[in-house]
Amino acid sequence: PGDNALQADAVSNQFMSQSKEAAAQQGHPDPDPDNSQSPLSTGGSDTPIKGLPLLSRSSLERKIIRVQRDVLKMGALVENSCLLAREALCDRDLDAARKIPIQDKQIDTLYRQIEVDCTNLLTLAAPVTQDLRLVSALMQMVRDLERIGDYAKSIGSIAIKLFPYPIHACMGDIETMLDRCRSMVALCLRSLSELDPVAGRSIKQKDDVVDDDYARLYAQLIDRPCTTGTVEPVVLLVLVIRSLERIADHATNVGKRVTFVVTGERF
Repeated sequence: PGDNALQADAVSNQFMSQSKEAAAQQGHPDPDPDNSQSPLSTGGSDTPIKGLPLLSRSSLERKIIRVQRDVLKMGALVENSCLLAREALCDRDLDAARKIPIQDKQIDTLYRQIEVDCTNLLTLAAPVTQDLRLVSALMQMVRDLERIGDYAKSIGSIAIKLFPYPIHACMGDIETMLDRCRSMVALCLRSLSELDPVAGRSIKQKDDVVDDDYARLYAQLIDRPCTTGTVEPVVLLVLVIRSLERIADHATNVGKRVTFVVTGERF
């Protein structure tokens, strides 16, 4: 994988470019000195909460854009953690496995900062309609992304424990399941970056395939005779496919939240 910061910046820059185009098409003035505009910053309120300073409309829009950018940076790190988990498990790459916990600390730091920023926005700005949906959804999305990062770290740890054992006969199918999960994470981030409800909805179909993978692989792992003299590798691989199934669920949650932000509808 390339440099994590460059990946995160590339994703956030793509989002900012799309945001500016959306603002121009809607004819909204640009409140940001960097000429960036949130495509969903069309609601909100300038009414201050008693005892708190007024957060102006332009200031609210800039702060929402900053939070969106941080969420996408966090998402890029999470996506890279999934790639490292694949390399650790399927390629038996010890260096990749050791990088995941280091990167997970960066993810956790961003997660805590974004939660604080979203709480401050809700407290100081009292946003309404789409702004409120967006800020609330971002708080939930970062929880899903943080959990995906945790599951990737768990897979990296399990991969190290599997190194002494021969490659299991089911590893090829597990690799396919892992790649499906990685594609779901990439798709949920794309739906967030582009605020695309169609992409958000399409993730659910992929989640159904991953659920089928989990059920089939679980049965194969349990039914296959043990050839190593110990059940540890089977137990570890069951934990791997369980982690993958949960990664797919959290990616699906992100897609659902994007759809809700844009349309106001749940599915």
